[in-house]
Order: sequence, then structure tokens, then C-alpha cells
Amino acid sequence: MFRHILVVCTGNICRSPVAQAMLQQRLPNLTVQSAGLGALVGHPVEAQARQLAEADGLDVAAHEARQLEIGMLTEADLVLVMTDNQRQALASRWPEARGKTLLLGKWLSQQESVDIPDPYRKSQDMFEHVHGLLDEATRLWADRL
Repeated sequence: MFRHILVVCTGNICRSPVAQAMLQQRLPNLTVQSAGLGALVGHPVEAQARQLAEADGLDVAAHEARQLEIGMLTEADLVLVMTDNQRQALASRWPEARGKTLLLGKWLSQQESVDIPDPYRKSQDMFEHVHGLLDEATRLWADRL
């Protein structure tokens, strides 16, 4: 039984805080948090990501980026990362978390897991594309949890 989900990306300002808000909205009885492997500590959600999140009724205004730490991994029952490289980096640094670390995009394709690219400092189209992937991926996870 999953009670605590941790969503991880790189900077914790674009993908993971939005996915956190989406999962929390879909799974209100669970605790959902987010962090970054190379977090821009203290920064809010990036403006383009925030705009898209708020347009979907998500509240990300209070978010402040935080760095991933072992205590967060210990508390989490499930850790969702954006890319396979992040999964490998996390498992390399914290091997004890390997078994509970999966890709957020695991269910986006029937053939293989899908990486969710980083839209930071990219076009509005890229932010919209990533937002759509996050929305679909979190919906698919929520259906399975």
C-alpha cells in the first residue's frame, strides 16, 4: 500500500512540482511531495509551468524547490522520476531506493517507459507538451494506485 509518493526531477521547479500537484489532486488521501536531484533550492515553480498548472486548477504558488535527501527517500513508499538517467543517478547514489524508484512515464507507452523531457529554458510549445505528458502520466498512475 502506497501512502507517501515522492516525485523527483532535476531542478524541482518545472516537472516534479506540477506532477506533485496533479497526483495530490488525484490521490487526496496520499502524501505527495517533490524534490530535485540538482534543485534550485528556494525557487518557485517556473512561470510557464505555473501558468499551465494554474490553468488546470492546480495550486503551485507556495512551492519552493528543495534538494533531494536520503530522509525523503526513506519516507517515500514510491519514488517517481522523469527520466531513466535520473533513475540510474538516484540508484547509484542511494542504492537502497532502487526498488521503489520508477519512471513517471512508465505507463505512457505499451512498449517501454517514456522519459519526460525537461522544458526548462525551452519554448512554450515544449512546456505545453511536457504538461500534457505529466497530466497523462499522473492520471495513469492514479488509476493504478
